Amino acid sequence: MPTDEGEALRVLVVEDAGAADVLMQDLRRHGYAAVNAATGAQALRVHHDADLVLLDLDLPDLDGLEVCRRIRAVGDVPIITVTARGAELDRVLGLQAGSDDYVVKPYGLPELLARIEAVMRRVRPRPPADQVVTHGPLRVDARIREVLVEGRRVELTPKEFDLLHLLAARPGTTLSRRQLMSEVWGDDWSSRGRTIDTHVSTLRGKLGSPNWIITVRGVGFRLGRP
Repeated sequence: MPTDEGEALRVLVVEDAGAADVLMQDLRRHGYAAVNAATGAQALRVHHDADLVLLDLDLPDLDGLEVCRRIRAVGDVPIITVTARGAELDRVLGLQAGSDDYVVKPYGLPELLARIEAVMRRVRPRPPADQVVTHGPLRVDARIREVLVEGRRVELTPKEFDLLHLLAARPGTTLSRRQLMSEVWGDDWSSRGRTIDTHVSTLRGKLGSPNWIITVRGVGFRLGRP
């Protein structure tokens, strides 16, 4: 998931390197910049460079709760504990140590991605999108929900308009499918299916060119320009 500046969100995965490989591949496939810290000591040295920390509690050198407390003592980087410790007491201790969320293994990747985006929305609320966005011959006016291309009015459904306005308000930024589902449809969980593809295909047709919306394979979509 890109940041507001268009750069990929930097996720520090604090876990044994072997166990972290699959998770890091999944995160990168969904547009995150994932790096690994295999020990607690390494995490304490490099967490300052991360936008988000995914923290396993069972580390080879330090207890993850202590790592969490130390990170939280010196900064406010979001921390999601991802661990096999699933007892209620463990959850309480993890949250008291400073975790923003707590995910118990085994978990589904869609759940983890949804929790990452939910945490980032809380800690980094987005500024309101511009009400009127212009890109070359494209004009999107959210005040009256009007879209013009070279002065020609384009009739869109409510969801088509919301999708186009979201992409147009963040030019140069690739938005993940999950992000689009969350912000346009209010659905944090669905990441696949034909909903987005159908709306994108219809939008391209109504706008008069497939180049208005660019598919970034394996990640999502961004605004283009014919």
